[in-house]
Amino acid sequence: MASRNFLTKTAQKLLASRSIALTPRREQSLWTPDKIVKSPHKDVDIPNRTVPEHIWENMERWADKTAVVCGLTNRSFTYHQLYKYSRNFAAKLRTQLKIRDGDVICVMMANSPEYAMVALGALEAGAEVTTVNPIYTPHEVQRQILLSDPKILIGVQDSIPVLKEAMALAKKDLPIITVKGSDINLPPGTISFEEFAMADNVDHSVLKEVNKKSEDIAFLPYSSGTTGLPKGVELVHRNIVVNCLQQDVDSVRHYEVTTKTNQDSTLCILPLYHIYGLSIVLLHKLSVGYKVVTVPKFQPNNFASILKEHSINLLCAAPPLILFLGAHPSVTEEHLASMKVITSGAAPLPRNDVDKVLNKIKHPFDFLQLYGLTETSPLATAMLRGSDKYTTSGYGISNTELRIVDSEMRSLGPNEVGELLIRGPQVMKGYRNNLEATKNSITEDGWFKTGDLAFLDEDGAVTIADRLKELIKVKGYQVPPAELENVLKEHPDVLDAAVIGIADERSGEVPKAFVVLKDGHKVSGEDVAAFVAQRVAVYKRIKEVMFLDELPKNPSGKILRRVLREKYGK
Repeated sequence: MASRNFLTKTAQKLLASRSIALTPRREQSLWTPDKIVKSPHKDVDIPNRTVPEHIWENMERWADKTAVVCGLTNRSFTYHQLYKYSRNFAAKLRTQLKIRDGDVICVMMANSPEYAMVALGALEAGAEVTTVNPIYTPHEVQRQILLSDPKILIGVQDSIPVLKEAMALAKKDLPIITVKGSDINLPPGTISFEEFAMADNVDHSVLKEVNKKSEDIAFLPYSSGTTGLPKGVELVHRNIVVNCLQQDVDSVRHYEVTTKTNQDSTLCILPLYHIYGLSIVLLHKLSVGYKVVTVPKFQPNNFASILKEHSINLLCAAPPLILFLGAHPSVTEEHLASMKVITSGAAPLPRNDVDKVLNKIKHPFDFLQLYGLTETSPLATAMLRGSDKYTTSGYGISNTELRIVDSEMRSLGPNEVGELLIRGPQVMKGYRNNLEATKNSITEDGWFKTGDLAFLDEDGAVTIADRLKELIKVKGYQVPPAELENVLKEHPDVLDAAVIGIADERSGEVPKAFVVLKDGHKVSGEDVAAFVAQRVAVYKRIKEVMFLDELPKNPSGKILRRVLREKYGK
């Protein structure tokens, strides 16, 4: 019976080694009679405050320490400067651009120190922030503009032309703010971020008008959820604040505390448009006084030198970066000499890739798997420090319950594979303007359906086995087949289309398209692939096109991608 299972000796030893106070469940099974797995960690109190209030709560303890620094240019800002410039920006948004509570601001930027000021300033002004991948094409940005209905667009020099073209496609005329970050000329027709944020004698009294509560929307990232086209994920301030606090519990914490004499650093190379980078790497680490070193894009030589120059202590990564760390000769023990913790999330990681990193770092450090989703703000589970169970994603964090169900939503027991469900205060409010998708993803009693196949062992630790969702994972990026299918069907010669992911040695998976042409029409696979390439980001491009007379579908007309994978997925 599941109710008789106890924490394993290994787990008990790990917990005891850190003198961690857990809930009374430490000496009991984490499994309930209803086959729900509780968190072994003590619950956190849920405060009634906004994200900026949480970030600034303890700021005076590290006001003069570096908050954010560019890994390439060494342009940096202290916590005091970050606070001042964010509030300056917020006040200017209210007075100059008439931003009001609940307005949406769209941000399309690569990682930089200014990203923190933009995001926190927008929230201080009472706005909601929707983030866009900086390598998106105008067609992709246009869709997010139409879905999120922003009042202002914010970009950098490289993204301004894309934002302008996206606005034209969307038939919108919105103010654009440019973050220069250097002495470049301001693009015509845009507003200088620096003139707003770094102005003198800014009147902050206007910020007293802001009336944002913990239950109001803070961020609106777009995710594919379990299937289909991107959907706006409504994350309220409470979601983000709770998820930060859940990472601060001693038995979960994978960072060192900032003091007058110690400040550790983390490398922010995960993209800030994605909630993993934004919430875990930037916002949470700012809330505990870390130095955050931003990198605009991954470049092997720069990456290795930044690790060494900034003495990086904590690296939050995704599988492609772990693969690079272990395999690339430019990264040596010397570059990783200061490393204390490496975490990996976003996708399951093979043990062989972990071993390559372990063999390269000679001093003691922790390699921990995490698990989460955009819809869970994002962290849901984490492995304990000191663990050598590198293929498990660990235990539910504080206030979090886990459950495995079969296709009939019946709860399963230890080591039985089914869909992973999560319940906790970090679960999103819902999908923007999409009640049906929200109802399909969150049960009436609050369980979020992850779409991932997993199992929970007797100890309560989760291992991700596979995924139910039809998303294609290209180098850790999510590529929804439905999005590419819609683009393919815009081609004048294409009648119908389906897309699946096929295995690829370098990328993990790549998209393969199956196309049905209109009667009497002819076109090459290369031309079809080129048509798609003009409209999507590089990682979404079709790698192979196969022409069929018809697509396999069920009686209701849904494409049977499973049949395509079984027949043509090699």
